Amino acid sequence: MSTPVLMDYSDPGADLSADRGVRYARLRELGPVHRMRTPDGKESWLIVGYDEARAALADPRMSNDLRNSPDWTGDGGVPIGTNMLQTDPPDHTRLRKLVAREFTAHRIEALRPRIQEIVDGLLDALPATGRADLVESFALPLPLTVICELLGVPAADRADFRAWSNEMVMLTDMAAAAAAAQAMTEYLHGLIERKRHSPEDDLLSALAATADDGDRLSPAELLGMAFVLLVAGHETTVNLISSAVYSLLNHPGQLAELRADWSLLEGAIEETLRHRSPVERAAYRFTTEPVEIGGITLPAREPVIVILSSAGRDGSRFPDPDRFDIHRDARGHMAFGHGLHHCLGAPLARLEAAVALRSLLERHPRLAFDTDRPETLLWRPSLALRGLAALPVRY
Repeated sequence: MSTPVLMDYSDPGADLSADRGVRYARLRELGPVHRMRTPDGKESWLIVGYDEARAALADPRMSNDLRNSPDWTGDGGVPIGTNMLQTDPPDHTRLRKLVAREFTAHRIEALRPRIQEIVDGLLDALPATGRADLVESFALPLPLTVICELLGVPAADRADFRAWSNEMVMLTDMAAAAAAAQAMTEYLHGLIERKRHSPEDDLLSALAATADDGDRLSPAELLGMAFVLLVAGHETTVNLISSAVYSLLNHPGQLAELRADWSLLEGAIEETLRHRSPVERAAYRFTTEPVEIGGITLPAREPVIVILSSAGRDGSRFPDPDRFDIHRDARGHMAFGHGLHHCLGAPLARLEAAVALRSLLERHPRLAFDTDRPETLLWRPSLALRGLAALPVRY
């Protein structure tokens, strides 16, 4: 039996932008289950092995409900409603059912023309200087525009929404994150009320009026649904698009192969998801009873963090896991989670990435890094997400 090692990020000077892949690899060599101390000083169990991560995400004894947290006393003054990420069946089943019909394969594919239109507009707007930060000018505004249009967030409000979302997912300043959550909560309350009284042709208006078999979203559930769809609906895709471009530019041979054969595009996206998972970890789980994982017994009412990015680099599942290879069969990765809480928006993220990458690479055949040392580019300082802070390119 291995002895758990502690990953400590409670030190204010801890570099959260550093690549944690090396540390996770060392932990996997020592065992699949360890400990982590987060910036707020709290400790959790840490799962880094593929098989153990998959088992934990499918184990009903691993609850998503915050009320099973050992120190839960309420929403802490920053309520974000009752949402799918923090509920278990039967509540989770009901909430997911009410919105799942908006994310069917047919509904998502119907968005392709509009996504293409947004992509074309962003590419048209790239600076005539031939140089740009691809995160700020392309990878970020595409999914932000798509999800805000889908839910009905006015264009004038999107900059504020982006700022709040960014502060909340970074989790480097807990006070700032709490303030951002409060501001977003107040904004969404007002937006939902406007949609309820003056509905428009958007998803938030539809959800506000939803009645399914006599069921209806409560105010807290509607708030939580709007919050999760808006934040999760763009943050992961920003990272997916920028990481895919970063990886392809770092592998010019594979980039040339992709340009010569677009049937490789799906493989390139799946390999990016595995190799540079846009979501570093799953939402907190809490043990409802003692659970044995990887030969270690986790007591009841303990917080658990499943590291999705580490599972994707586990050599027992993916041979030569640190090698980026668009020809690899990357199926089975857990970049979008696993089990009941598998990301509902995964098909939308994949579609946006496919349209964005093909259009960008076709429009700009000379796309290249605008830096001599791409390995020094900064990654966003987040323990929850994994993405570039900026991606300077020339075209």
